[in-house]
This record gives sequence, C-alpha cells and structure tokens, in this order.
Amino acid sequence: MPVQHYEREACPPRDGQRAPERYRNGRHSDSERSSYVDRRKDPIVPSSRDSSYQTRQNSYKMEMDQYETEPRQALYNLRYFCTSRAICQMMECFLNMLIVICAGVSYNASGVYRDLASLGGIYAYYFGGANAFTGADADRIKLLDQQFYQLKLPTSVNTMACGGALMGYACVMLVLGIFRMPFRFPVVLLVEALLNGLISLGYIPAVAFYFIKLQEVYATDVCKQREQMYKSKGHQGFDCQLQGADICGGLFGVAGVIAFAFGAVLAVRAFIAVRKRKYTAPDDLRI
Repeated sequence: MPVQHYEREACPPRDGQRAPERYRNGRHSDSERSSYVDRRKDPIVPSSRDSSYQTRQNSYKMEMDQYETEPRQALYNLRYFCTSRAICQMMECFLNMLIVICAGVSYNASGVYRDLASLGGIYAYYFGGANAFTGADADRIKLLDQQFYQLKLPTSVNTMACGGALMGYACVMLVLGIFRMPFRFPVVLLVEALLNGLISLGYIPAVAFYFIKLQEVYATDVCKQREQMYKSKGHQGFDCQLQGADICGGLFGVAGVIAFAFGAVLAVRAFIAVRKRKYTAPDDLRI
C-alpha cells in the first residue's frame, strides 16, 4: 500500500483538474504514467490525437473568419452614419443639393411667351381674347422674356456650380469617414476643419453677392417693361421682386454657414480624440 500512496502523489492533478481514475488507483504502466505526466507538465506538446483535433479546429476557425471578416468590417464602417460628424456631413450635402435645386428653377425657366392665338382657328378661340398678346405685342414680350432669362442666367449657373462643388466635397468627406481614413491619418481631420471654416466664412459674402445680383436683375428696365406688359393683360407672377426659389436658395445658404461651422468644430474635436487615443493606448493597440 505504500507503493500506491507513492504513485498517487507522483502524478497529482494540476489546475484544479482530477487525474483519470486508473492513474489515481495506480493501475497503469510506467510508460502510460510518464506520458500522462509529460502532457500535464508540458501542455504545449499535445498528443497526436489532440494535435489533429486542434489543427482541424484552427482550419475551421480560419475558414469562418475568412467569410465573416468582410461583413463585420462593413457593419463596423456603417456605424459611422450614427456619429455626429456623419450627420453634419449629410446635412451639408443635403443643403447644397437644395441650393442647386433652387438655382435650377431659375435656370430652367427659359420659356418665352407662346403666341398660340395667332395660329387662328381653335387656338384663337381657346387662347385668344383680352389676355392674349398678338402681333407686335407678342414679339415684344418674347424678346423681353429672352433678355430677362439671359440676365438671370449667370447668377443661376454660378450658384449651381458652387452648390454642386460643395455637395461633392461633403460627399467625399463622408466617404472618407466611412472608410476610417481620418482615424488612420488624423491630418485629414485638420484639413477638413480648415476647409469647413473657410467654406463657412465664404458662404457669407456668397449669399450677399447672390441677393445683390438678383436685385440688380429685377431693377433693370427689361424686367420692369416685362412686368408692365404682363400686368396689362391680367397675368400674375411676373413681378420684379425676389421669387420663392430665390429666397429659399438664400436661406439654405445661411443654413450652410451654420452647418459648415459646426462641422469644423466637430472635426477639431475628432482630431483631439484620435490623437489622445493613439498616444494613450498601449503599444500593441496603437494603429
């Protein structure tokens, strides 16, 4: 019995685990006992069966990671849409899109008066009468419509070009944020903050210039003669004053001042947070 007591103490359980029953009762050979003790002392060297099982498990894990890495990364990138910077960038894009739409209303208003009454017959019956321009008056109002459209065209084109460029800029910043480029290269945040600040300041004279040029167009003799001729026939909506699309375009420009200024503040805060995270994280977690 002393031998059995000696053998039970020779291979004690490790890490709170119990040894097999045949080892604890001493019913084993020396070779089995030595192999069990070696595996307990050096778990890094498993048995042949354990090694094959671990190999299959690792291959299965690698295969699953291969299929799950891209969806997980895509879902992680889409979380950027819930951040304050992404919401602000989408608002910048949306405001500039509305500015382009408002300017496009004036750009597409290139129609001139159609003298359908001069065609005679049923056209004279439906479109003639006291409200129709005929003869020299019809030619005169057509010419005034063309001249008025040419006066408003430069302002509309410039507004559409500026709004489209700023909308593209906001979309580019949004895409960079989705792919975490500002986190990998924090200098992008400084560039964004600088550009947003300059754009916010540039909106102020741009909106002022926009309204000044429109007022100059509405103060011309072409607009006044056109208004008088349409009023003489009872037509409404041709007054020489700011139209609804013109006012909305200016209001969206004022909102753009606030949006881009707020975006600059958010970019600076994001830069500080990224730098703090990079330099305070452990060496193995820094990117």
